[in-house]
Amino acid sequence: MMDNKKIALLAVYTALGVSLAPFLWFHFITTKAYPTQHFVNVLSGITIGPWWGAVAAIFIGTIRNMLGIGTLYAFPGGIPGAILVGLGYMVTRKAKNRFVKYSAAFLEPVGTVLIGGTFSLLIFAPLIGDVRLVGMLKEQGVLNLLPVFWAGWAASSVPGSIIGYLIALSLDRLGVLPLLTETVKKAYIQKTSISETIHRHRLYRSLLALLSLQQLGKLTAR
Repeated sequence: MMDNKKIALLAVYTALGVSLAPFLWFHFITTKAYPTQHFVNVLSGITIGPWWGAVAAIFIGTIRNMLGIGTLYAFPGGIPGAILVGLGYMVTRKAKNRFVKYSAAFLEPVGTVLIGGTFSLLIFAPLIGDVRLVGMLKEQGVLNLLPVFWAGWAASSVPGSIIGYLIALSLDRLGVLPLLTETVKKAYIQKTSISETIHRHRLYRSLLALLSLQQLGKLTAR
């Protein structure tokens, strides 16, 4: 069964990413850069984990494209960043220093720029038939165009991740962020406990059935 708390946060992050998109963005070659997507990636990766964070990025990208304010590059440009932040936070969340604890936010540009940017230029652009970008790639070559492409995406991802990091620190200081992450963690623990209880109940029933059969066998033997 899906976790209702994670679904609620997923809806909040999706709405946040879509509603802020029209106010802060810029064109870069055939792509559109949205810094707000990257601070949403930071918050979603920290609070609901890498995979749910990736789902939030997919939802945001899908709705933006449906509204005509996004491009297909929203998917390779949004998903890897959320995943890396979530995976990084699994390592840093035990740190007592909150500045270190939320430093996983700075993995967002690694996912967006190095992974998403490289994939978009070398694989995704030819796959979707982006004539302009593919033409530039043929004219300038990979070694010349790739750093330029990285720089353009970094201009969106780096400020977004910094904003996300500062927001995470602020929410932590207010006691909001630990509450959200602890709530999700408790929900998971509770779910695990229920499944263990059901398993134990079935085990006890099996043992009782075996004991009953054993007693029945003794009575029959007499």
